Amino acid sequence: MRRLRFGWLVVALLALGLVRTAPGAPVQVVKLAFLGPLTGPNAPQGLGARNAFDLALRQANASGRFPYRIEGVVLDDASDPATGRAAALRAVSDPAVVAATGHWNSPVAFATIEVFHENRTPIVIWGAIHPDITRRGYAEVTRVAPTAEQETAVGARWVVREMRLRRWAVVHDTTTYGNFTRDAFVGTARGLGAEILSTDGINVGDRDFGALLTRLRGLNPDGVFFGGVVTEGALFKAQMARARLEAAFFSISGIFDDRFIEVATPQAAEGTLAIKPGVPLERIATGRRFIEDYRAAGYREPYGAYGPYAYDATNILLEALRQVGPDRARLVDAIRNIRYRGLLGEVTFDREGQTRLVAVTRYVVQDGKWTVWEDSEYAKGKRKVR
Repeated sequence: MRRLRFGWLVVALLALGLVRTAPGAPVQVVKLAFLGPLTGPNAPQGLGARNAFDLALRQANASGRFPYRIEGVVLDDASDPATGRAAALRAVSDPAVVAATGHWNSPVAFATIEVFHENRTPIVIWGAIHPDITRRGYAEVTRVAPTAEQETAVGARWVVREMRLRRWAVVHDTTTYGNFTRDAFVGTARGLGAEILSTDGINVGDRDFGALLTRLRGLNPDGVFFGGVVTEGALFKAQMARARLEAAFFSISGIFDDRFIEVATPQAAEGTLAIKPGVPLERIATGRRFIEDYRAAGYREPYGAYGPYAYDATNILLEALRQVGPDRARLVDAIRNIRYRGLLGEVTFDREGQTRLVAVTRYVVQDGKWTVWEDSEYAKGKRKVR
């Protein structure tokens, strides 16, 4: 009877990931989950963030700070809410997964935070920026990236107040992301004295914007604000150039990717204005070290706009794990109350789980690459955005 009971104990521990059958002493395995778009049009963002997650885990396992091996469970949300929810259910159903980090798309995050809340499993959001994600009152949900409101306020002050672009046409995709970025820009810009000439919604997947551009030319705006992501934004900017609509083109971090320049073409993308959360990593010691480690690890994909946030999010999970051990409930409290020195500065969370650290950098496309605004010929007056 004792042997029978022992056999069932081993089976149970194996299921929990607490025992390995490899030679030597038993090794406890603790798992952290990553969720992001690894396929589809937003895959470049997800792949870079996944690599940053993997790098943090590699470094943790090599550090000797943990009495167990930490494994990553990488799940594709495909930028689709239903796929994301299924991935979240898969993560929480594995008892060895004690915490997660995830999501570039806000609609996907909305579809999964209920899952993590109901299963008392912490998740740190690395990319989805809808303000309401952390306003649901879920202790399990925190976010290291600034919200769309925080981003857009910085950007609107730049283009309306500093650049004195007063008359704006607003174009946005009709997703949740597009709608709330539209509202954030319109509200902030009007508060700064700008005039909103028009607002127009487009569908994800649209390819021909000729009729809309003809109408916008008649309005003669100083600038076009685009609330959307890379593919539609790049196509719109390319067609805007062909239509000779001579207005500034500005967006927030949804378009900030080298693929935007590739799809639009460098010539058409020239002068595009955007903001991105964070600071140029090359200018800070922690950032330079991250870049060196990322390159040394041999990842094929660039870390992208949100890779540093995924890296910090993963390290926050790891630091909380080091403090309280692999217990989901204790990790929830440890994460919410953490004070973590990350790539971009010291991260703490407010009572809603939103980071208090807001760092945003302004960029312009110059000669086929994203260039920090202050370093550009546009900022120095040698080139004009329009």
